[in-house]
Amino acid sequence: MTERKLYLGPLTDNRRWDLVNIRPDDVFVVTPPKCGTTWMQTIVALLFSGDPDVETELSVKMPWVDVRIREMSEVAARLDAMTHRRSMKSHTPMDGLPLHHQAQYICVFRHPLDAHFSYRKHVRNIPMSWFDLWYPQDDTDGTTFRRFLDGGAEGFDTDAMPLAHILRHYKAAMARADMSNVTLFHYADMKRDLAGTFAKVAALLDISHSDDVMKHLVQAATFDNMKANAERYAPSGGKGFMKSDSDFFHSGTNKKWRGKLTDAELAAYDAVMDTELTPEERDWLENGSGGKHAVR
Repeated sequence: MTERKLYLGPLTDNRRWDLVNIRPDDVFVVTPPKCGTTWMQTIVALLFSGDPDVETELSVKMPWVDVRIREMSEVAARLDAMTHRRSMKSHTPMDGLPLHHQAQYICVFRHPLDAHFSYRKHVRNIPMSWFDLWYPQDDTDGTTFRRFLDGGAEGFDTDAMPLAHILRHYKAAMARADMSNVTLFHYADMKRDLAGTFAKVAALLDISHSDDVMKHLVQAATFDNMKANAERYAPSGGKGFMKSDSDFFHSGTNKKWRGKLTDAELAAYDAVMDTELTPEERDWLENGSGGKHAVR
């Protein structure tokens, strides 16, 4: 943990990275939850294989190292035994990860309110009751959004994904964006131009496929295809980890909060965003390259 910030939550522990022997061609997918993590992992898996029918098995082949569900010694041994190019997932901000000057770090972001409402659906789909403290079933007094706004970036709050944790992710990634091996992507841009996203990721990873192969890989990674084959593409799909693999891919839409937040709640969100970010930074985090400032 030398020179790395500690992120220790009920489900996650970034000290687990200390047991990972990083290789120069490793690929890290680094995101806050529900910001396109599985989507980007699938893109990487498809590019690695060149096969639109590849069994991605992300939770095993591209493990979420931070999470404590599996013993870290087993995860580390599995990673060490891999003879192919590896990719790993993390919900730890970049300032809490080991940095290797040759490994690729792909950071994906999404409008914080979209991520929040997607997370609301997600916690109802997984059998972990401790989320009820932050995401009560019967939320008549606005507890869920209030805790989204006032939660901290570290400790217990980390795994409940408050706004502060999303902003910590974003700032930590921006602070390293001048490094040649750290690249920021946005969910909205992935939706607008999935083929362009594939091309950009392929260039970063120095992977090339024929136009025909790329067309089939892009089709495999469309939202409709992944939802229709959720047992194959959802994390731990087909293993009963979630109540519904299909519901993991709920809608894939943006602006989920419209009509669901009060004027006061939106004003409180605006106040935090305007305090923490410049207008250009906020515009990109919320809209990607389609925003009016288009800073990245």
